[in-house]
Amino acid sequence: MSCLLGLLDAVAPDLENQLKPQLKGVFGGLVRGYLPQTWVFVTEEETATLHVGPDGSARASKGAADHPDVVIETTHARLAAALRTRDRSKVPPGATKVTPRTEKGRMAFQFVRSRLGL
Repeated sequence: MSCLLGLLDAVAPDLENQLKPQLKGVFGGLVRGYLPQTWVFVTEEETATLHVGPDGSARASKGAADHPDVVIETTHARLAAALRTRDRSKVPPGATKVTPRTEKGRMAFQFVRSRLGL
């Protein structure tokens, strides 16, 4: 298993635990409107995809999915630190390029970015 895939696999259950209760709450219809989501993470070492289904289930896969909602490009060190610690203050300095490909991706990224340490 690649490093990035392993880190995204570790993030997936936490995202599910945060999303699934919100799907049942007062704002459930609003949250469901932003799902499914597909995000592609690209570093100089590898590429991986995180997909969140309409039911809030999350899974990671190796490589880039077609038609992602968001593409995130940065160095491996920055992304690994962000996903490992999920604390922006512990991420090495440098650039992260975030390219929303859909409006729902742009909105979801604004909501989730801090939970990923980005």
